[in-house]
Amino acid sequence: MFNLAIDSKLRACDLTRLQVQDVCMGGHVLSRASVMQQKTQRPVQFEITELTRQSVGAWISARGLKPVDFLFPSRISASPHVSTRQYARIVHRWVASIGLDDAAYGTHTMRRTKASLIYRRTKNLRAVQLLLGHTKLESTVRYLGIEVDDALEMAEQTEV
Repeated sequence: MFNLAIDSKLRACDLTRLQVQDVCMGGHVLSRASVMQQKTQRPVQFEITELTRQSVGAWISARGLKPVDFLFPSRISASPHVSTRQYARIVHRWVASIGLDDAAYGTHTMRRTKASLIYRRTKNLRAVQLLLGHTKLESTVRYLGIEVDDALEMAEQTEV
């Protein structure tokens, strides 16, 4: 779950609603997937790295999941998939178990992780904007917490 959360950069509501068929075809986990975001009703594409494909494939196999099943089914019969609240609890428990302050990390940290790394390595705001599914570059700037001067410089370089 965590590997896919980081790779996909999806919001918790979108991650928890993933179905097997969103990331797997013909018994193989895809290297790229596309889903419709609940918040924006816009599609967003993401890469699934080799390690994540292996762990997702093992998860699907171990759980005996079918293409129409939710990737992260709930243990509670009233809910078809893990809730965003349960996902948050899982993240907090995991963070605490590895010795970090769980108050400093949450589900949105998972979404922001890869986007921040991509920005730091490339300084390409437009690419990060597309990967996160943001409609405005300013939203991506705020999201990443980029300094205003740096953001303006990058924005000038990315405009057509």
